[in-house]
Amino acid sequence: MATSRAFTKLAVPQTGAVLLQQCVTPRLFLQASRRTVAPRPLFGSVQGPVSSQLRRNFASEASVSPPPPKKRRFRKLRWAFRLGYLSVLGGIALVGYNVYMDRHPEPQVEPDPSKKTLVILGTGWGSISLLKRLDTENYNVVVISPRNYFLFTPLLPSCTTGTVEHRSIMEPVRTILRQKKGRVTFYEAEASSIDPERKVVRIFDTSEIKGSTTETEVPYDMLVIGVGAENATFGIPGVREHSCFLKEIGDAQKIRKRIMDCVETAMFKDQSPEEIDRLLHMVVVGGGPTGVEFAGELQDFFQEDIKKLVPEIADRFRVTLIEALPNVLPMFSRQLIEYTERSFKEEKINIHTKTVVKKVNEKSVEAEVTRPDGTKETIVFPYGLLVWATGNAVRPVVRDLMSKIPAQKNSRRGLAVNEYLVVQGTRDIWAIGDCAVAGYAPTAQVAAQEGTFLARLFNNMAKTEALEEKIRHLSSSLNLEPGNSAEISQEIAELERKLRRIKDVKPFQYSHQGSLAYIGSEKAVADITWFNGNVAAAGSLTFLFWRSAYVSMCFSMRNKLLVINDWLKSKVFGRDLSRE
Repeated sequence: MATSRAFTKLAVPQTGAVLLQQCVTPRLFLQASRRTVAPRPLFGSVQGPVSSQLRRNFASEASVSPPPPKKRRFRKLRWAFRLGYLSVLGGIALVGYNVYMDRHPEPQVEPDPSKKTLVILGTGWGSISLLKRLDTENYNVVVISPRNYFLFTPLLPSCTTGTVEHRSIMEPVRTILRQKKGRVTFYEAEASSIDPERKVVRIFDTSEIKGSTTETEVPYDMLVIGVGAENATFGIPGVREHSCFLKEIGDAQKIRKRIMDCVETAMFKDQSPEEIDRLLHMVVVGGGPTGVEFAGELQDFFQEDIKKLVPEIADRFRVTLIEALPNVLPMFSRQLIEYTERSFKEEKINIHTKTVVKKVNEKSVEAEVTRPDGTKETIVFPYGLLVWATGNAVRPVVRDLMSKIPAQKNSRRGLAVNEYLVVQGTRDIWAIGDCAVAGYAPTAQVAAQEGTFLARLFNNMAKTEALEEKIRHLSSSLNLEPGNSAEISQEIAELERKLRRIKDVKPFQYSHQGSLAYIGSEKAVADITWFNGNVAAAGSLTFLFWRSAYVSMCFSMRNKLLVINDWLKSKVFGRDLSRE
């Protein structure tokens, strides 16, 4: 028993030492533990050898130095992953919040009959930009337009080939108006005439279903005209009868149907080779951004989808772009113009510059080409599809108003406006967008900035009237009661200072942010304003920038998600070749 107690006293501290070394030398600990947990001896004669062996093992374990700490590899990648993970969660939360707010708007304030009536004609870029930033609680706002949606026109060429569905770039006007604090009245109608003397707008119902009242008048105190422009044919015979325009959703749907009609008709049994060549020749008139982007989208459609599904006609498809000016995309820098023309040549898109269309027939286009030596030659282009993407003309309601205002008798391209966008010869009528002549190009960017300017102007005008009314009220009570003169005078002085700051509204000044255009084959060109200069970019990375810029410009979160989904769908599954 004595021998056994002695052995236990010796073995317990040694075992504790071995346990302390577990995280340093696991293998030695395993060996020592095996020896430690061996069966306890029954006789005391083994105490000496066992104790000596345990001391030697402990000494050898203590002499082993701990290994150096392991280096943390990919530490930056782990942080990048965490940052990306948090960004995704934040993006999902932001999208969810925006969707919730769109679906659950706040209660609106009812119109006040004592306030002025502001009538807005049109639901284009200028009118929607105005409504987006206008404080509708200050006015009784009435919107009149023959279409009850806002159309994101920069992506309209993509709708012609099915890259983007047309519903994805449409935002209902009533959805937009429901987000305003003050209730806005909307009439789906077209304005036929404006009477600036009586201050009324005559409107009529354009829908297929008619009620008992189809025409009426809407009075106004302030009127904003943003009806845009219609397609210009320049008096060329046959354009309106045989061409497809590209301004509205209906135009894009018509073109999409016409493309598939040409393909299926070309594949009809026993079709002649000459007729196949004509049907598969697509002609685009207009070398601006709309014409160039449509030509690029059309070439992509055939190369990426139709060529795979209908290989019999793969080598017979042609796209021709006709432009009256010396080059396409005249608003871009020279290097981007040359890059676009080289890219079109690689994509086998024919460009005919200095070519003026003279006549359009049912199956051919007659054009006059100016050669480098100055001589002119007439060329005939057979076509299956002709898209007219050039020129703007004044709408009838604008032309009628111009005839009633003597100051507008010399204006030809639209309503001439001053630096505050007030129609010349009037006091309470403003014009924005393509129907106004303000000295700028008729683009969506100009119209959007004009609408934003008018919103700020109208908001300031409402604040001005409120301050003036308060100043009149305070002035009428001055010195009527003892002891209040100093306080009222100080308050009047403060209000007058605020009034001067609000009235100091600078005239409208357009700020060009740049130009973008898609040129096909997942390439784009961009001429971006950067500080005091321009940055010209082109290629595949610019194509990604083009897409991100257009997504960010979409009106609502709904439009953004739908457009992204359409791009992914067409990339994964291809474009839809079915004809509606």
